[in-house]
Amino acid sequence: MRVRRAALAAALVGALAASAMPVAAADPVRADPQGGCARSESASLPAERFRDNGDGTITDIASKLMWMRCSMGQRWQSGACVGAAGVASWPEAQRHADQMNLDGGASFSDWRLPSVRELATITARECFRPRTNVAIFPGTAPAAYWSATPRAGEASGERVFALGFGAQGVFAARKDERHHLRLVRSGP
Repeated sequence: MRVRRAALAAALVGALAASAMPVAAADPVRADPQGGCARSESASLPAERFRDNGDGTITDIASKLMWMRCSMGQRWQSGACVGAAGVASWPEAQRHADQMNLDGGASFSDWRLPSVRELATITARECFRPRTNVAIFPGTAPAAYWSATPRAGEASGERVFALGFGAQGVFAARKDERHHLRLVRSGP
C-alpha cells in the first residue's frame, strides 16, 4: 500500500511540475521567469494592433473592441494599473459592469463582460503568468477571468466559461466561484 501511495504521489508531483513549467516559444520573444514577456513585443499580441486612448482604455484595431487596460479593482494612474486585481462571483461581475455604465466609466455606458472568444483575442501564446502582453494590459493577474459565454447544453445556467491567464486555459466555472474581470465594449 505504501509503495502504491508513493508512486501515486510521485506521479502527481511530476504532473504538477510539468503543468507549471513555461512553454518554450518558437519566436524570438522569451518568457520572463517573473511572468509576462521579457519584452513589450509579442508575436501573437503585438502592441501595434492597439491604439491607446489615453484614458485607461485601449482599442484593438483588428477586432474594433475597446478594453479596460486594468482589471476590476485596479485603477489607471500615470500609465500603469495601480492596486490589486480583485475577484468577484459572476453575478457580482455583472453588477460591476452595470455600475461602470451608470458611472459613465471612461465616458461610455455600454461596458460588458467579454465573450470567451473576445477574451481569447487578448491572450499571447508566448507569454505566461500572465498569458498576455503586459505592455498592453499591465497588472493582469495570472489567473482566471470571467466571460459572458454560458456553457452550452446546461439548462440550469449555473456555469459560464472563464479563461485563465495562467496555465488553466478555458474552463466552465460555477457562477458562485470568484474570478477576475476585465470589461470590454464594442468600439466605434
